[in-house]
Amino acid sequence: MSLPTADEFREELLRMMHEALKQNRLHVDINAGELHRRLGAYPSTNHRMPLCCTVMKAAIDEDAGDKILKQPERGQGASLTVRYVLPRPA
Repeated sequence: MSLPTADEFREELLRMMHEALKQNRLHVDINAGELHRRLGAYPSTNHRMPLCCTVMKAAIDEDAGDKILKQPERGQGASLTVRYVLPRPA
């Protein structure tokens, strides 16, 4: 099994947002552990959790109202949870 790339994390993150948008939700809470599990290679000793968290944080748009709901002490880990406001700004 190959390890997920930054692009794959981004694509899955957008897919999760799109699924929530189709349900007419005003926001979606995405957890790093859940996102990584959807792409595989987690949990394992050879995971890409730091990259997953970096991609999630890069997608945050504070002006739109996005915010971190939960963050591990070191900033990166499976418990990282971000609320993304929907729909996304253009």
